[in-house]
Amino acid sequence: MHIYRSHNCGELRKENAGLIVKLSGWIHSVRDHGGVIFIDLRDHYGLTQIVIDPKCDFYQELEKWRVETVVCFSGKVLGRTPETTNSKIPTGAIEVAAESMEILGEADIIPFQVAKEEQAPEAMRLKYRFLDLRRDRLHKNIILRSQVISEIRRKLMDMGFNEFQTPILTSSSPEGARDYLVPSRLHPGQFYALPQAPQQFKQLLMVAGFDRYFQIAPCFRDEDARADRSPGEFYQLDLEMSFVTQDDIFAVIEELFSYIFSKFAADKNVDSTPFVRIPYKEAMLKYGSDKPDLRNPLVIADVSSVFKESGFNAFASVVQKGGVVRAIKVPGIAGQPRKFYDDMIAFAQGCGAKGMAYIIWTGGEEKSPIAKFMKREELDSLKELGKISDGDVMFFLADKEKAVTEIAGQVRTELGNRLGLLDKNAFRFCWITDFPMFELDEETNKVIFSHNPFSMPQGGMDALLSKDPLEIYAYQYDIVCNGVELSSGAIRNHRPEVMYKAFEIAGYGQDTVDEKFGGMIRAFKLGAPPHGGIAPGVDRMVMLLAEEPNIREVIAFPFNQQAQDLMMNAPCEVTEKQLRELHIRIVQPKDKKDKAQEVKAEEVKA
Repeated sequence: MHIYRSHNCGELRKENAGLIVKLSGWIHSVRDHGGVIFIDLRDHYGLTQIVIDPKCDFYQELEKWRVETVVCFSGKVLGRTPETTNSKIPTGAIEVAAESMEILGEADIIPFQVAKEEQAPEAMRLKYRFLDLRRDRLHKNIILRSQVISEIRRKLMDMGFNEFQTPILTSSSPEGARDYLVPSRLHPGQFYALPQAPQQFKQLLMVAGFDRYFQIAPCFRDEDARADRSPGEFYQLDLEMSFVTQDDIFAVIEELFSYIFSKFAADKNVDSTPFVRIPYKEAMLKYGSDKPDLRNPLVIADVSSVFKESGFNAFASVVQKGGVVRAIKVPGIAGQPRKFYDDMIAFAQGCGAKGMAYIIWTGGEEKSPIAKFMKREELDSLKELGKISDGDVMFFLADKEKAVTEIAGQVRTELGNRLGLLDKNAFRFCWITDFPMFELDEETNKVIFSHNPFSMPQGGMDALLSKDPLEIYAYQYDIVCNGVELSSGAIRNHRPEVMYKAFEIAGYGQDTVDEKFGGMIRAFKLGAPPHGGIAPGVDRMVMLLAEEPNIREVIAFPFNQQAQDLMMNAPCEVTEKQLRELHIRIVQPKDKKDKAQEVKAEEVKA
């Protein structure tokens, strides 16, 4: 028999009764039933109940044991009686009568419970992450992550993709966030950067003649944490394909996502393919967001024309000054109490709205503080536009378009959540397409890139030469699931002359492009195929499948919100010897107290 185990703790069944077995694992829980001790022994695979009779030689040693001590038991498998069977666990029909015991690893008093899902401070959980990972829910999340990545790899290889690795130490590039820099010992004063994404390398793989690439790629960005974004590092499924159109990339991702989500969420309704495609402008109008949650049936509508000459001056004046009025129809809620409407108005104001109006259609009439200011034809127009039935309610917001779009999106989400309108048993996907290539900088009023500067403009060079830049769309797209943006992607701009022109419109000269992106330009000048790609976030995919609200719950060893690893004490100070080798000197920032004293001193001088 093996020195530690003949079976794992999730393996034994009723047909194994009578076997002499050896099991090793952690003491999950201990119960004393009149002198007979019952221990739930846990390992990676599950739980097995161990029974210890008071006559056992090692019985007296029980006083020394603590939960989470690692123990090896040998004993006989016994079938449980029907009334003592535990149907909640796979091994619930048996127990092991212990005949010998060996302690393999003693445990001190643990800082929080593992057997119970009690709330522990996040800082403590992260400091003792190895202990936290023993908890059933978190342990299953990490196993799920492993299984999802494994299936992604298998599926993509079946679809003709090859997995390649791209460099971790590379050059700094102007992406969307701050780089993590690595000083060079051999080149004093110069730095590598950890890649924010393998963007340029995967495009260069296409120029090198490889056709379908993928990688489970680590990415590094010095940015703040959010519930769906881990600070510091994250993993993405990086894809790139040659000789493809936007539709080809959509087809690959739809096949992959349909397979993965159906496999790991078999009890959920997963959208059939092809997924819904929504142009960016339409998404912003209807949902107030470019990552809409389509489980929410509510839709935003523009009703500015109804209020342009309205007697309700608060809205009419907004429209006359170039603003807009947006409406959200909610069916069948006329019976809600007044407090519901007051709370929703307060919520909208908390989002930045000056106020929010509403009209209730009930009993063949309109009930609303604003209805008395409106003409009959205006009320009838709203009823027709909204396809209003008795019992429906319409909420209204008015402001400048950008502001009201964002606020209406938040109100739509809040209404969906408060009223329980979301289908919690579904994964609803959509593509957001036709992103604008350029936009106006609000501060400088100059044309700048809207999103990815390396996307191919729709219409190519002709569009750049003949169209108003603000009317040019890019072959750029996002895929969204249940309101979570899983990825952005694009058909790449692989023509040097088109790239130079696009950057020129955004205020960059050819010299700047050659300096910042010389490697890409040189590659494109030596025969580049049309290519495109996408990079879904692995962490976010697993977060959705695990139904976790926070991304840290699906990452084995995450940072806290301040980008610190409390378990390994990173970041940390280094020695003077290390700094000298790297030709680096530390200049500590002045603390707030010093700055306050400086400000006070300047005020005295003035």
